[in-house]
Amino acid sequence: MAKRSAGYDVVIVGGAIIGSAVAYFLTTDEGFQGRVLVIEKDPSYQYCSTTRSLASIRQQFSTPVNIHLSQFGVEFLRTAKDRLGADVEISFREAGYLLLASGQGKAILERNARVQTQEGADVCLLGPAELQARFPWLATSDLAAGCLGLSGEGWFDAHSLLYALRNTAVARGVEFLTGEVVALHIARQRLEAVQLADGRIFSCGELVNATGPAAGEIARMADIELPVESRKRCVFVFDCRQADVLQPCPLVVDVSGVYFRPEGQYFVCGVSPPADQDPPTEDFRVEYQLFDEIVWPALAHRVPLFEAIKHVSAWSGHYAYNTLDQNAIVGRHPVLKNFLFANGFSGHGVQQAPAVGRGIAELIVHGAYQTVDISPLGFERVVAGRPLRELNVI
Repeated sequence: MAKRSAGYDVVIVGGAIIGSAVAYFLTTDEGFQGRVLVIEKDPSYQYCSTTRSLASIRQQFSTPVNIHLSQFGVEFLRTAKDRLGADVEISFREAGYLLLASGQGKAILERNARVQTQEGADVCLLGPAELQARFPWLATSDLAAGCLGLSGEGWFDAHSLLYALRNTAVARGVEFLTGEVVALHIARQRLEAVQLADGRIFSCGELVNATGPAAGEIARMADIELPVESRKRCVFVFDCRQADVLQPCPLVVDVSGVYFRPEGQYFVCGVSPPADQDPPTEDFRVEYQLFDEIVWPALAHRVPLFEAIKHVSAWSGHYAYNTLDQNAIVGRHPVLKNFLFANGFSGHGVQQAPAVGRGIAELIVHGAYQTVDISPLGFERVVAGRPLRELNVI
C-alpha cells in the first residue's frame, strides 16, 4: 500500500556523481533554504557509470558549450580541497590529452583547435616532426598532425570526487535515501510526487533526473521520450615493462579511435565498439575480442614498445548514450517544467558533473544559468530533432 511521506523542495533521482553534484551545489547557494532528497537504488555504487569510468577530463571539444563545461570542471578539480575539505584527495594528474589525425582528419583537428583556443583552452597543434621530437616512442609516419592539451586536461579519482560531493552535501543537510523510483505522480502539467518500490511517496517541488543509463526509464514514467540508452564500454589494463621510456605520457587518442593512458605502473586502454556491435545492454560482460582484434593491433602500430605488452585485467561500465548526438541533455522540460534533465552524457558525465551540478542548482534557485550557459544542451533540440554536432566524440 502506498504511504505518503514527507515532502521536499527538490528530489534528485540518482545519487552518483551528477546527482551528488546537484545536491552539493544547492547547499552552496545562499538563495536556497529548501529540503533536498537524493534517491539512489545502489548506495554501494558498484555498477554505476561514475565508478566504472576512465575519470578523465579534456577541453578538446569542437563545441563551445562542452569546452566551457570542462573549463569549470578543471577549476573545480584544482580547488577541490578548498571546496570539499582539506582531507579530500582526488589525485588530479594534469598530464593532457593528445588527439592524433591522419589525412583529412588534420583539417578537422585544426578547425577544432581554433575553436578551443578562441574559447580559452590551452592546446597546441603539432606536426609529425614535432610529435616525434616530443614523444619519440610514437610512430608518426602515417600521421598528419596531433593536438596536445598543455594544461587543463588529465585524469583523477572519480571515487573520491563522488564521495566528497556526497559527504559534503549530507553534512549540509541533504538526505540520501536507498530506494527505487517506480512511478511519478503528475497532475495539471506538474510533477507532484515520486513513488518508490516499497510504496513510499515523496512530494516534490522540483525533480531532477540524474539516473545515468536508466534516465530513459524515469522519463517514460512522465510520458517523455528521452533518447538515452545504456551502452557498454570496456576498459583494458596492460603492463609494459619499458613504461619508463614513455614518460611523460598523456592520454593518447589514436586515429583508429583506440585510446590509452598511464594508470600507476600500468596502462589503461579501450575503444568504442563498431556501430553494428553496440546495442543497448545492461550486462557487464567484458568483450575481450575488442582487445584482441582492435585495441592491441592499434597499440602495437602506434607505439612499437606495445608489441610486447601483457594483458592484466579489464572491466566494463555503461555510457548513458544519447542516440541523438552523444551530448548531454540538461535543463527543464518545456511543458512539465518542474522536471529537470541531467542526462545522456555519453561518457562525459564525470568531467561535466561539477558544471552541470552548478547549472541545475542555478536553474532551480535563480531560474537561469549564471556561471556557464548550458542552454545549447536543452531538451528543446530533442523535440526539434536538431542535434548539436560535436566532432570530438570519444
